[in-house]
Amino acid sequence: MTAVRVATVDDAAAVTALLEACYPTLMTPHYDPAVMARALPLMCRANPSLLASSTFYIAMSTEGTTLGCGGWTLARPGAPDDPVDPTLGHIRHFATHPDAVRRGVARAIFARCAADARAAGVARFECFSALGAEPFYAAMGFRAVGPMAVAMGPDLRFPSTRMVMDLA
Repeated sequence: MTAVRVATVDDAAAVTALLEACYPTLMTPHYDPAVMARALPLMCRANPSLLASSTFYIAMSTEGTTLGCGGWTLARPGAPDDPVDPTLGHIRHFATHPDAVRRGVARAIFARCAADARAAGVARFECFSALGAEPFYAAMGFRAVGPMAVAMGPDLRFPSTRMVMDLA
């Protein structure tokens, strides 16, 4: 059984450990090794602003093991100072521990995101999906808009797919 709750700043170490277990294992097959070598140190750490957002969640087993994380924000990733559209939410930093993949963990977190976003007046989600995560997001109801490159630094672009979904 998986319990999904709002993450807090006290979950930073658990989220970082989850990302360090998940991303190298699940993303590496879909990317050039040179890109992953540069991107992983940036991706495999908990984001303090997400942990403090009240819209980022952590999934735990009944034994207290961290199984997954993920959330949503009104702020677009990489552009926190841009004006926000209160009807557009952005999916953020989803991860499932490799030992818990295909057990409904990410689906449970996404269901919590969608319910809370709808309650907040969000009508549509946007996601900058990692290449290997496209099938998951498609199964959740997202459709691919097209390829994109997420800026992760002055000379690092992470190949991704922009995906959208109506919540109505």
